[in-house]
Amino acid sequence: MALAPLNALRAFEAVARLGSFKAAADALFVTQSAVSHQVRNLEQWVGRPLFEREGNQNRLLPHGADLARSLSVSLTEIDAACRRARAGRDSQVLVIAAIPSVAMCWLIPRLSRFRAEHPEIEFRIVYAMHGRDIDFDAVHLAFVFAPEAPRIPGVTSAFFLSGESAPVCSPALLQQPGRDAAPLTPGALVGLGLLHDGGTEGWRTWIEEMGEDAGDTIPGATFEDFNLLRAAALSGQGVALCPLAMVQPDLQTGNLVQLSEHTVSYGSDYYILSRATTSAALAAQTRVFLDWARAERGRPLTRPEPFDPGGA
Repeated sequence: MALAPLNALRAFEAVARLGSFKAAADALFVTQSAVSHQVRNLEQWVGRPLFEREGNQNRLLPHGADLARSLSVSLTEIDAACRRARAGRDSQVLVIAAIPSVAMCWLIPRLSRFRAEHPEIEFRIVYAMHGRDIDFDAVHLAFVFAPEAPRIPGVTSAFFLSGESAPVCSPALLQQPGRDAAPLTPGALVGLGLLHDGGTEGWRTWIEEMGEDAGDTIPGATFEDFNLLRAAALSGQGVALCPLAMVQPDLQTGNLVQLSEHTVSYGSDYYILSRATTSAALAAQTRVFLDWARAERGRPLTRPEPFDPGGA
């Protein structure tokens, strides 16, 4: 008899554990139809249904629930074994997770200085996805954006950078033909074109704090994350509300200009998280990185490269 289909078993276990095909698809980073296809493959291999299907509802049958329980235990043991093997391989590598905005705008541009100052420390940079739990079994340090310092057992959280945001745009946007030199009031900024980070709440708050009515709808293009928003602002597509801590290098080079001193908070700030480790070497490396990162907050980037929106 053919071996059990491992991908199908993994998909089925995720559906059973999370309670829906959509949640399983999100967890496995595949489409819902792909999960459904894998579960059908497993049911064909088993030779009978694993779910009782009634309309859009799927309820595990008794033998399906028994299979799911066994798979959950087995997959957990496999995952733990793999982590132990990986931990042995990378026992002296400092793993740093960062949300994309911090990784691209703050951390990576400064890493050459860290390497120059601490060539003895080997590190790996990985993404921390906003809104998803970080696996601190595999990560030693993490940069996150949160409304307050995260409380995680065995993990120390500390404030790192403010999330205060201000209107910024490319200087080229201010030099468009026909534009007069009138003060940049909220209405004038709307005329330049507003860019939104996931939604209009930020601009609505900023406009109302400036003492003007934002109206029922606020025009402008919306971008899924900050890096997309920043790219649009740099290329002169409009005015964006950006965390000053993330666009400081762009302001320093003149690639972006700040249009108002009035800032708005999205209700979150940047935090740096570090976990306890039994390795003395990794504990020392963690302390070195934390001290370096805190010192970097007050240091401008050197020899910044100008942004070329027409480049490759």
